[in-house]
Amino acid sequence: MNKYVIGVDYGTDSVRSVIVDAQDGREVGSSVFYYPRWRAGAYCHPSSNQFRQHPLDYVEGLEQSILRALAQAPADTAGRVAGISVDTTGSTPVAVDRSGTPLSLLPGFEEEPDAMFILWKDHTAIKEAAEINALCAKWPVDYARYEGGIYSSEWFWAKILRTIRANERVRRAAYSWVEHCDWIPFLLTGGTDVHEMKRSRCAAGHKALWHEAFGGLPPNDFFIALDPLLDGLVDRLYQKTHTSDLPAGRLSEEWAKRLGLSTDVVVSVGAFDAHMGAVGGQIEPYHLSKVMGTSTCDMLIAPMDGSEEKLVRGICGQVDGSVIPGMLGLEAGQSAFGDVFAWFKNLLAWTLNEVVGQSRLLDDKLKQELIEEASARIIPELTAAAEQIPPGETGIVALDWLNGRRTPDANQALKGAIFGLNLGSDAPRVFRALVEATCFGARKIVDRFQEEGVPIKGVIGLGGVAKKSPFVMQTMADVLNRPIKIARSEQTCALGAAMFAATAAGIYDNVSDAMARMGSGFDAEYHPSPEQAAIYEKIYQEYNEAGRLAESFFGK
Repeated sequence: MNKYVIGVDYGTDSVRSVIVDAQDGREVGSSVFYYPRWRAGAYCHPSSNQFRQHPLDYVEGLEQSILRALAQAPADTAGRVAGISVDTTGSTPVAVDRSGTPLSLLPGFEEEPDAMFILWKDHTAIKEAAEINALCAKWPVDYARYEGGIYSSEWFWAKILRTIRANERVRRAAYSWVEHCDWIPFLLTGGTDVHEMKRSRCAAGHKALWHEAFGGLPPNDFFIALDPLLDGLVDRLYQKTHTSDLPAGRLSEEWAKRLGLSTDVVVSVGAFDAHMGAVGGQIEPYHLSKVMGTSTCDMLIAPMDGSEEKLVRGICGQVDGSVIPGMLGLEAGQSAFGDVFAWFKNLLAWTLNEVVGQSRLLDDKLKQELIEEASARIIPELTAAAEQIPPGETGIVALDWLNGRRTPDANQALKGAIFGLNLGSDAPRVFRALVEATCFGARKIVDRFQEEGVPIKGVIGLGGVAKKSPFVMQTMADVLNRPIKIARSEQTCALGAAMFAATAAGIYDNVSDAMARMGSGFDAEYHPSPEQAAIYEKIYQEYNEAGRLAESFFGK
């Protein structure tokens, strides 16, 4: 009888659970749960770069999405589920007590943002990241060298340091800190001691200065030099890490009962969404796997041939086993991608909300329906109009740094910008420039890998933007001047998690076998136009010039 596995994918706005036949990757059930507190804007202040998520959004979403997915599946599915695996955004850490419970689930901290998960896109720790980089540069061992040489405010230690400086109550109550991708498997397996939590190598290596060459995390004296408030914390964290093909444990009695599953279900070690998504999209060596959503995460794998590892400047780390065990995983990305388009949509929708919303000509129900209908049409209508504008016709050049720059050379102090506006610069022309900017940002990543001697043999597109926007993807192919294959599955992150679940449960001997059997292949390919590519090559040089100007102004 076929075995089923569950992949749980925690994104920025929602969590999706898919139930997959482990024999062939066929999806038999799927459900999405949107975080209610997050949708309401709770605990977030975008103007100050604060983005927090309450663990109850995660817990409620975990239960509801799995139960709803099971309700779609054949009646006997629950009894044949063999494994669960989880991916999350990251770095998204939270302060916990000795039992591994997030502080915001404890009395007195329920409404304290600093006691909640600090989302990947939270950039409140820019100052702390700069201090970490300065210390790494002068310390006898450069602990940032396997993380591209530049530590980011989006990552683990910067967020911890900023929080314990800013909030004494949280500092005193926090016994340790955990990543979202480590906490969910710990929760599912009934963990009660944070020292027993199996930590993800993916999260530790890419975001927390962990590396086997160091024997684990940096020593306590490094963190004391950074700030004495960190004294002793490293001893309450971890030195050993685990790849996601390994079990974190089995489903606890409590969660087995809540989900209607067996306590024999294996829960694998967690990882970040893009890393599992690359597996779900059937990544190949030296193929750049681009998970394109609110931001992008670009994954690349390379064989470990025993020679000295080449360090790549300005990326988001390189870690043995972070994507596929036994291979080197290299990460890059853009801090804003779909978020750039969402920002422009919200900018235009302000008039709808404020003007139509206050109209005296319409009743409240009709006003709301009109606002919702018009808002939903903004991006499709902009896309249709922008597609008709020839490349280079607008004279507009934009920078995609609306949420800072992740790669190459992380700098979250940078800002987005639009150059070349005139009285004829209408919304479709600005939108086209923003689309081009996100593609130029992707080109910078490709260029950096190649400059560092890492070949790019192919490009794979994954995620919502890749599946839903031919305009963006064709522009991307023209800007990169490379073909781009699009994975057939719309849920590559959840599917990748399911592949890890099948491996951890013993259905497959290794992740590569699971990927070969459960992968769904590709259903589209975009090819560059030589004429368009030549035009974009010139605009790309203007983008680089604009970037240098903006960096001199904003980047200090």
